[in-house]
Amino acid sequence: MDGKKILIIEDDDIVARTIERCLRGGEYRVTIASSGVEGLQAARRDVPDLVILDVIMPGMDGYTVCKEMRKDTLLAEVPILFLTAKTKDDDKITGLAAGADDYLGKPFNVDELLLRIKAILRRTQRMKQESAQPAGPAAEASPRKEAPERIVRIGEYTLNTRTFEFYSPQTGKFRLTPVQYDLLYHLMTHPGEIFSPNRLLDEVWDYPSDAGSPDLVRVHIKNLRERIELDPKNPVFIQTVPGYGYTIPLPEEG
Repeated sequence: MDGKKILIIEDDDIVARTIERCLRGGEYRVTIASSGVEGLQAARRDVPDLVILDVIMPGMDGYTVCKEMRKDTLLAEVPILFLTAKTKDDDKITGLAAGADDYLGKPFNVDELLLRIKAILRRTQRMKQESAQPAGPAAEASPRKEAPERIVRIGEYTLNTRTFEFYSPQTGKFRLTPVQYDLLYHLMTHPGEIFSPNRLLDEVWDYPSDAGSPDLVRVHIKNLRERIELDPKNPVFIQTVPGYGYTIPLPEEG
């Protein structure tokens, strides 16, 4: 992952330089922007592989920056990691609902930050490699064994592994963020299996057991249900098994 471009949008120069020093040791290419507007301009000039984004900034706050990136076709698929002192559950929900991939509170552990950065970059690199694979007979040889059109199907619900679009018979078609894609792909390729939040953190986020929070899984599931379900509080597709975790049920035969 040497040479990956990391954009830090952070108005506290001490924090920004601390992160920069940590990343320089990993031979990342680091750019720092001290405001939301400056950060968006920097991202559009040179699209980064990852954005580390503060929330509380003068002018345009981090939530707005995140939403603007997700609306911009140039930046829509760039992963975003919030790094902020706003760590209440409502803050995390707001940030992840805006389109962020992960959320880490301040003060932060440098080793955990580096772990999350590496995990996010591995996921996005995997998605790029998969999208570059040819359709047709070559796709049939893929370890994931998609059909030639590269569609994963559960009943009427479909996931296109080339365009990262999901179709719900209730709400129609929409494009997923990288982490939403990985989460749905994992659940849809294991229908009927129940996954605890900690297991999903391990198998989807690539985080060890002592990193990450089950809240991260809970909020991403909540956001997906709001896009997939007519009634997100009574989900049909991604279901909760109380005391165990989440599952996508096997479609009923006939």
